[in-house]
Amino acid sequence: MTDRIELSACTSIMVGKKASMDGATYISRNEDRLNAIYRKRIIVQPAVSGRDETYVSPYNKMTAPYPTSGYRYTSTLDADQSTGPNEEDGFNEKNVGMSATESVYANEKVLAFDPYVKNGLAEDSLATLVLPYINSARDGVKYLGRLVAKYGSAEGNGLQFNDKDEVWYMEVVTGHQWVAVRIPDDCYAVAANQVAIQDIDFNDPDNYMWADGIQEFVSEHNLNPDFDRWDFRHIFGTDTEKDHHYNTPRVWFAQRYLNPSIEQDPESAELPFIRKAEKKIAVEDIQYLLKSHYNETKYDPLGSGSEHDKKTYRAISLSRTANSHILQMRDSDKNGAAGVEWTGFGIPSFCPQVPFFTNANDIDESYSYTPEKMDLKSAYWMYEALAMVVESHYKEFVEPNLDYQKALSEWARRKIAAVDEKAVKMTGQALTDYLTEQNHEIVKHYNEETMKHLADLVTQGTELSKLTFKMDPNL
Repeated sequence: MTDRIELSACTSIMVGKKASMDGATYISRNEDRLNAIYRKRIIVQPAVSGRDETYVSPYNKMTAPYPTSGYRYTSTLDADQSTGPNEEDGFNEKNVGMSATESVYANEKVLAFDPYVKNGLAEDSLATLVLPYINSARDGVKYLGRLVAKYGSAEGNGLQFNDKDEVWYMEVVTGHQWVAVRIPDDCYAVAANQVAIQDIDFNDPDNYMWADGIQEFVSEHNLNPDFDRWDFRHIFGTDTEKDHHYNTPRVWFAQRYLNPSIEQDPESAELPFIRKAEKKIAVEDIQYLLKSHYNETKYDPLGSGSEHDKKTYRAISLSRTANSHILQMRDSDKNGAAGVEWTGFGIPSFCPQVPFFTNANDIDESYSYTPEKMDLKSAYWMYEALAMVVESHYKEFVEPNLDYQKALSEWARRKIAAVDEKAVKMTGQALTDYLTEQNHEIVKHYNEETMKHLADLVTQGTELSKLTFKMDPNL
C-alpha cells in the first residue's frame, strides 16, 4: 500500500483557540499528489437517514456498512472517482472539521509485527466513513479508533479534527496502532509526512488517546529505543536521509516563521511537534505558510540561491498541490456562521484561498464543475491557468500577483464581518439559505477578480515574449 502513501505528500498546520488572533480553532493542509493535474471539486453532501447500504472502496475494496443516518457536510473530493472518493476535508453540520490525511511512514521494526491490512481503511475512505457521523473533535478520534480496531489500516495516515473548543491530531501508523494528542489551546503544531507526535502521557486521557494495548505491543516486541520515555516518534517513526530533505525542513520553515527567535537545524529529527508561537496567529499567517517555498532563504526554488541550494529541500507549496484548505471554527454558540472553510486550487503561492461558509447547502457550480479538459468556467482550471501564467514570468508577475491576493484577502475580511453581523440574528433554515447565497456572492467576486487579473497578466505577457525584434521606426 505504499504507493498510496507516496501519492499524498502533504503539510498540516494546527492552531489552538488561545493561540489564534480571533479565538478560532484551525486545522489546515496542502493536499499534494504525484501529478501536477489532480482534479478536485467541492460540494455539500446532504444529510441522510434511513440508509441501508454498504460502502465498498473502489481503491482497495474495503467494505463496511454505512450508519443508517449521517450529517450534512462539505466535501473536497476527487473529480475522478475511479480510485475512491478521497474526500480530503470538510465541516459537518455539527461544526466538526476533519482533514484527512497527512501521509506518515512507520519504520520496518513496528510494521514487522503489525503490518498494514490490504483491505483496511485508506485515505480514499476516511472522511467518507467518519466526518458525517461525529459530534466533536474528540469524538472523531474515538470513532476512527473504533474503525481501525475493527477493519485495520491500509496505510499510515495523520488526521486532524477541530470544533469550537479543541484541536486533535491522530496518527494511525501500522495496521492497528495509533495515538492522538490534543493540541493545547495556546499552541500550534506542524506535521509534514513524518510521524510527528512525541511523548505520550498514559495518565492523561483528557489530552491523549491511544489504541488499546499499544503499550503492551511495544513492550512485547522490544520496540522502545529510549531508556526513560515513551516517545511515539522514536518508537514508530523514521529518521532517514529522505526525511531530512523532504519532510523536516518544512516543519523548520513554519517554526522559523512563527518562532523567529529560535535557532534550529532544518534537518533535525528532534524538531518539536507542538510549540507556543511568539505572537498570536491569524488566518493570513496560516495562508502564508501554506503558500510558502522557503521565501527569503537560500533554499527558495524561485529565489537567487545556488542551483544546489534551491533543490536541496522540498517546499510546502508545490505545482502538484491538488488543494489547499484551512478549516476555521469560531464560537458556534454565538453565531451560526462560525464555520469558514478556506479553499485554494492551483499552486498555493499564486492563487487565493476562497472562504466558504459551511452552514450551507451549496458552494457554487464553478467549484463542483471540474471537467477532464481545461475550461475556465471551472474554478479548478481557472486557478491552474493563473498559476501557470504567473510562474511563466515570475520576476515580472510576482508583485502584481501578490497585490491581487492581498486585495482579495482584505475584501474577504470585510465580507465575513458583514455576513457575521446579519447571521448572528438568524437561525435554522433561513440562516442556512442566507449563507448559501453568500457563498455564491463570494465565489462570483473571486472569479471575476481572478479573470480580470488573468487577462491583465496575459496582456502584459505578450510584451515579454522573446520572439520580438525592435526595428527602425522609419523603415
